[in-house]
Amino acid sequence: MLHRLLLVFLAAAGASVLGLPPLRGSPPAGPCAAPLQWEGRWVVYDHGTGRNSRAAVSYDSLNQRIRVLQQHKKHTPCQRFFEYIYLYKSMVMFQIDQKTKDCSKISLTEVWDPFNIPDNSTFEDQYFIGGPGDNVEVQEWSDRKPARQHETWVGVYTLKDCYPVQETYTKNSTVTTSTRFINLQLGISDPNVFSPPPTCQSARLQRMAESEC
Repeated sequence: MLHRLLLVFLAAAGASVLGLPPLRGSPPAGPCAAPLQWEGRWVVYDHGTGRNSRAAVSYDSLNQRIRVLQQHKKHTPCQRFFEYIYLYKSMVMFQIDQKTKDCSKISLTEVWDPFNIPDNSTFEDQYFIGGPGDNVEVQEWSDRKPARQHETWVGVYTLKDCYPVQETYTKNSTVTTSTRFINLQLGISDPNVFSPPPTCQSARLQRMAESEC
């Protein structure tokens, strides 16, 4: 027993001298509560296609709605850029061409899935992002269960205010996406971004193609 205590003391002292994070105790009792409304940007990486999609995002969990405004990229010829308004209480999504304002109205088939850490999540790790002096501490959670071989969801959230940093999601073992969240700000500056434009009053019922070529 004395030898074990001595080893723990030496490890903690060594971490202090080297500037490493101290040894941590038991895992947290449960996940933190993520903000219900925020604005910022995200980068979604599709592991199947190898494509990154960048967008400005307004997120409103109170009313179960998300607005996504794709960012223009000059190095993608023939690419069309859209604004997406997801209204989960009405189970509809509006797709608006940013250039022509053409609009499609599509029925949603999946229920609202908020950006948060579910209560039954499994704690994986706690660590700092970046190098010395950055001091952005995060927690990593997943839906890992003893009877499951792999996780289908892994979420990284800041320790201080529980903002999402990254989520990796696998659907049906075939579609895997990783979403990175950046420049988040608390609240919704303009609630009107969730209102479809007048052109959506005569919206088509088919989704528009993402490329003109």
